[in-house]
Amino acid sequence: MSKYDKAGLAMIPSGYKASKVYSLIPNSSVGDFDFTRGSTATRVNKDGLIESVATGTPRLDYPLIEGVVQDCPALLLEPSRTNSIAYSNKFDTYWSLLGLGTGAAPIINSDNAISPDGTQNATEVILNVGSGTTTSDRSSIEVNQTVSQGSDYTISFYIKGKNNGDQLIIGSIDGGYELITLTTEWERYTLTQTAASSPRAVFIGVRQGVFGTLNSNVEFYLYGAQLEQGSYPTSYIPTSGSAVTRAAETCNGAGTSDTFNDSEGVLFAEIAALADDGTSRRISLSHATANTDNRVTIEVDETASTIKAFMSSGGTTVGSLTAIVDSQTHNNKVALIYKANTFNIYVNGFLLDTDPSIASLPIDLSRLQFEGANGSNPFYGNTKQLIAFKEALTDSELEDLTSWDSFNEMATAQEYSIK
Repeated sequence: MSKYDKAGLAMIPSGYKASKVYSLIPNSSVGDFDFTRGSTATRVNKDGLIESVATGTPRLDYPLIEGVVQDCPALLLEPSRTNSIAYSNKFDTYWSLLGLGTGAAPIINSDNAISPDGTQNATEVILNVGSGTTTSDRSSIEVNQTVSQGSDYTISFYIKGKNNGDQLIIGSIDGGYELITLTTEWERYTLTQTAASSPRAVFIGVRQGVFGTLNSNVEFYLYGAQLEQGSYPTSYIPTSGSAVTRAAETCNGAGTSDTFNDSEGVLFAEIAALADDGTSRRISLSHATANTDNRVTIEVDETASTIKAFMSSGGTTVGSLTAIVDSQTHNNKVALIYKANTFNIYVNGFLLDTDPSIASLPIDLSRLQFEGANGSNPFYGNTKQLIAFKEALTDSELEDLTSWDSFNEMATAQEYSIK
């Protein structure tokens, strides 16, 4: 017997079209999610390349771990973000090439190598600070950006070193720096800072004396610069002359009252949040009316490393659960079981919390959505599975459902390196 035999709705990201994400179960349109995004956006495709997708088209994103494309994609949902760097991949335009002290101005060779999007549009960069050893000796690429003082901003670059172990500094003039160590594979390097002043110069380069004496000469390939207001990086937003905004995404409205069971069931999600950022992000099974009167909700919580669950009936919260996880940004398998006198949460193969004092159950459950029952607290992250079961599974079934199929699957989901 397959675990899907008891499912009323199962979404495993595979089929989609403009404005729709298809579910495998039921075999009708009532299980499909309505999707919106009012702009283009990028994803990593099955070949491991960054590509643009059309306005209103869902993104099935294939994660890269240590340069290896993973077998199964995830549905990627993100908030609105703006890349304020006008030329994100044209470093001989808009960017300043600076050599200070003994440092030489960078040498820039555009369209010199194959970039993460699979075309020959990566830039070769050569930095050299000669024999300099102090902070006045610098070779760097910089761009001044207007920012809001006191707000968080995230800088990101795709970089591929010509030599393993070479080191660079990324950062902003007023916000501090971070030392990065290059590999000969494309990597995305990010840094989040709070803006102390405006404008601020975002840069990448070699500046001696900050972290000791670095390599005097560093050669690397560069692609896809981004500066976005927010405390974590989101997918690459290409620009070619002005700032570009990627619109926020919504995905909701799947199912009807016939799809779900009010008296018992299981809500299961395999998810990874974009960040452990102190906000509430929810996936809800609820009544069609936009309120929290009747709901079963998984919440990636404001509290770090915490996943919570809520159940309401007739406008009263009748159950609440808390589970502690290694990280909200790792792939977590979460299952909530609800039935008379039972409300439990399983995560990654373990029962982590129970609430046996359930006085009543939600009624008229009729829609599944990537947001709270009242339309707030959207879930931004990656989803590999979302299943609503019409029956309460056994303890052993729940343990099996939320467990990893192999050590490699577990290691990949938790972002461990396997040597």
